[in-house]
Amino acid sequence: MKDSSHFAGKTLMITGGTGSFGNTVLRHFLESDVGEIRIFSRDEKKQDDMRHRLQLMHPECAEKVRYFIGDVRDQRSVRDSMHGVDYVFHAAALKQVPSCEFFPMEAVRTNVIGTDNVLHAAIDEGVERVVCLSTDKAAYPINAMGKSKAMMESIIYANARNGAGRTTICCTRYGNVMCSRGSIIPLFIEQIRKGMPLTITDPAMTRFLMNLDEAVDLVEFAFLNAEPGDLFIQKSPASTIRVLAEAVQKIFGQTDVKIIGPRHGEKLFETLMTCEERLRSEDMGRYFRVRSDTRDLNYDRRIETGEVRTMADESYTSHNTDRLDVDRTVEKIMTSSYVRLALEGKLAEDEFSQA
Repeated sequence: MKDSSHFAGKTLMITGGTGSFGNTVLRHFLESDVGEIRIFSRDEKKQDDMRHRLQLMHPECAEKVRYFIGDVRDQRSVRDSMHGVDYVFHAAALKQVPSCEFFPMEAVRTNVIGTDNVLHAAIDEGVERVVCLSTDKAAYPINAMGKSKAMMESIIYANARNGAGRTTICCTRYGNVMCSRGSIIPLFIEQIRKGMPLTITDPAMTRFLMNLDEAVDLVEFAFLNAEPGDLFIQKSPASTIRVLAEAVQKIFGQTDVKIIGPRHGEKLFETLMTCEERLRSEDMGRYFRVRSDTRDLNYDRRIETGEVRTMADESYTSHNTDRLDVDRTVEKIMTSSYVRLALEGKLAEDEFSQA
């Protein structure tokens, strides 16, 4: 975090804390004066690995991290872990598009019901601020993962609108986070490393590109600037999947390319901000703020004068954002510490498949 003064002596809880985002937040916070960091997740193996890694590499501050086994689907486990928490970063989610497509109710239980559990526990426990992490797939969703995240956002806005007491609830939405667990760049690197062809779904697909540090910066910005129900979006560049594959090959070496076609539920391009949201957005430089619609259901009390507009001319997508060529994509993906470590040969064999 660039400004950790607001966290001095405070207790921060990260749901899904053993994931890529949680590990990056830990790296930012460990040597700050935050009082306590609670890692809430359901995977005891990942928690144990994180505990041993911190004890080995950061023995002087490992004790400020506490571990809670639980599942956001289970209201009681969330509530029991929330006592005394000041801030929550809600990152727990099912994120893989194909798996959510095959098991949509699992996405509902984690992304929708799980978020509702987290928010109600935070409100009941008097948590000061909750920042929830969403995805570009929630805008104009066509797959189960995106639909569940869109419903998650609706739950966020409803809780913020209907009165959350002292708890300020807001949301961040971002596109593909490079080298997060299950993402495409680690797969490409592993395939090159093993002499296998790169498997590309559709070369013309475009995807936003941001690194994990940028994801944490976005959450920090939301934390510092949010009013109830705000949505924050980072302006991000994008590239086609073909350009991304060529950039990874330029760094790690050439190999064949195999076109396998789109996976279940995949879009040709992603949308970070819809036409409807863009109409009520505020340009804050590096970020957009989309204000919550605070109207109530008594529409007949209002009188609109002049021209009524319900949407902007276009949405903000990976097709119309800053499009990177191969060289600029190389520069972008080299900002990922994972890529730099892989290039230096400092990643273990199993880390490629677990990124």
